[in-house]
Amino acid sequence: MPETKGSAVQGLRQGVRQLGWQRLAVAALLLGLALFTALRSWQLPLLGDAESVLYDIRAAYFAPPTDTDKRVVLVVYTADTNRKTGQISPVDRTVLAQALAQIEGMGAKGVGIDVLFDSPQDDDPLLQAALRGMTTPVFLAYADTRTNPEAITFEQEQDLKRYVAAVHTPEVGPASILLETDNDRVARHWPHQYAGLPPLLSVALTRATPDADPAFAHYTGRIRYRVPTASDRPVFDKIPIDVLADPATAPLVAATIKGRYVLIGGDFADFDQFDTPLTRTGVAARLNGGQSRMIGVEVHASMLAQLLDKALPRVVPGWATVLGSLLAIGLGVATAAARARPWQLALAVVVQLAFFAAGPFLAERAGFDTLGLPAVGWAVAWLIAYTAVSAALRAINAAQREFAQGALGKYLPRSVAAEILRNPERLRLHGEKRAIFCLFSDLEGFTKLTHAVEAEMIAQLLNDYLDRLSAVVLEHGGTLDKFVGDAVVAFWGAPIAYPDDGARAVKAAIAMYHAGEDFRRAAPPGVPPIGRTRVGVHFGEAIVGNFGGDGRIQYTALGDAMNTAARLESANKPLDTTVLVSREALERMGDGSGLDDFRPMGTISLRGRATPVEVFEPVPNSAPEARTLAAELVAAHAAGNRSEVLALTARIDGAEHKDAALANLARRLTKLNEGESYVLG
Repeated sequence: MPETKGSAVQGLRQGVRQLGWQRLAVAALLLGLALFTALRSWQLPLLGDAESVLYDIRAAYFAPPTDTDKRVVLVVYTADTNRKTGQISPVDRTVLAQALAQIEGMGAKGVGIDVLFDSPQDDDPLLQAALRGMTTPVFLAYADTRTNPEAITFEQEQDLKRYVAAVHTPEVGPASILLETDNDRVARHWPHQYAGLPPLLSVALTRATPDADPAFAHYTGRIRYRVPTASDRPVFDKIPIDVLADPATAPLVAATIKGRYVLIGGDFADFDQFDTPLTRTGVAARLNGGQSRMIGVEVHASMLAQLLDKALPRVVPGWATVLGSLLAIGLGVATAAARARPWQLALAVVVQLAFFAAGPFLAERAGFDTLGLPAVGWAVAWLIAYTAVSAALRAINAAQREFAQGALGKYLPRSVAAEILRNPERLRLHGEKRAIFCLFSDLEGFTKLTHAVEAEMIAQLLNDYLDRLSAVVLEHGGTLDKFVGDAVVAFWGAPIAYPDDGARAVKAAIAMYHAGEDFRRAAPPGVPPIGRTRVGVHFGEAIVGNFGGDGRIQYTALGDAMNTAARLESANKPLDTTVLVSREALERMGDGSGLDDFRPMGTISLRGRATPVEVFEPVPNSAPEARTLAAELVAAHAAGNRSEVLALTARIDGAEHKDAALANLARRLTKLNEGESYVLG
């Protein structure tokens, strides 16, 4: 156990050294940013908007359904009222005085007036007399410029104070009608109850009654909005104030007033309207006949109903928010550091993000106030932590891989070294028989070039050439075996085999020829003409593994398949071709890589190999007739139809554009009997 602990500490120290203090500082800064984001997401740009949207969805989805509330009734000025009275702003106070006179005898519990008397009117004596004569508790709207400068000016505030003082009695007093909205202009929470302001309207109405609840005296949590159980039964009854003010129609609504709290305010389309969580989610419009916004007096009614229900939500403790933030960051760190399969990692990510998304919904359902709970903040904090640790681990792994690959590169090709580092358990470090695609390439006439050019130029040319061809092999996923002078030896199918090894090997052969042509064209001035690159590709069994001694080992392939590929490369010269692919290799290229872009070059017997090899030349850009003629020649020879062979040969010789490889094939086949293969020296 002590050794294990010591190894872990040593590994941690080594990782810190490899990471470097700059990256370590960046990682620490990102983790600090993750914690800040989790705890302050509601106050951050964009994240705060996302948090608000998610909260609105939660609040609307879990809004309690209710039948019409029998404890609160709204008496409202409407557009019809304004047309009848001929007064729009301020609203007519005579009709209010008449309505109060009717309410006085109907047994209301209390009256809250959400109308500011902030400017003198001709009918003020009538309303003031009515207010001073009320025995039913009445609370007048109050606002000041300090807390609500948008609603009232300094001069209006002074007029309002004089008005309230003029009607003040034991039963009549002021109440704050302040409503606060978030940055997106949505009313989600109870307003702060500032010093110097009278109690909020809902608190003032219930203060001297058995309905009072001291817990709401300084409550600033969420407003509990409710939804109607049916669209034809609103949460609160609304009575037009002119109906109540008329002695002829007032008795019709007396039962609706008796025993209830009466809230009086305006119900106008363009005034005192508020967005709520129900608005943002479309619930309000769906349940209120298309009316999505809520009038101010209805927001006050919702707060009053919440107080009457004593529906104080459970508060998420501050320590729980911090703990949740640390948990989100810890999960991000652990997920980034975990060595798991991709599907396991993906599943873990989905589960964790689902937890962050579902957690606040479950808390809301359980009765907690999730206004301010960092749902998006936790997810973003997780992402930041995951990114920070992933980047740090990638930097450490890169340093470790660079060191290990540099060490292994002294003994093994880079492709093999990289495979050992990437997936060491899949590489068997001993000889084994494998079916592989073998490739040999050679630069025509390079030996003669070495006698005509200075040694330094030869070194420069050779390094450039081998670099170009090596890049082609690696680009096509091949294993570089060795360089033999200007020859490149490579294979596909070891140490790891893939289904498209054949296609990549043949494509690499073609690309190597073109890379050789680019090399020829890029030769420096004064260098004699450079020959073409010739390539041979074959598929067969070989012994693949590490061979050598204690001082030097080499990962290579040995056997008939490698020898055959080398012989095919050499066969290009007498056959006037540049790339030759055996039928064994061609047939294993896979779907979509068939014989359409290849033409047969006959059957040849290679030195040192008893079995002839049928070879093909890739000609993707040649005319279809050239491929057809080659196929017809080979078929005629195989059928023993010598006259057809001669006729096709005559067509080829008479062609305007000479095709050296096709003409070579024709000459060879005219000299062979049926079924014979062309024997190379």
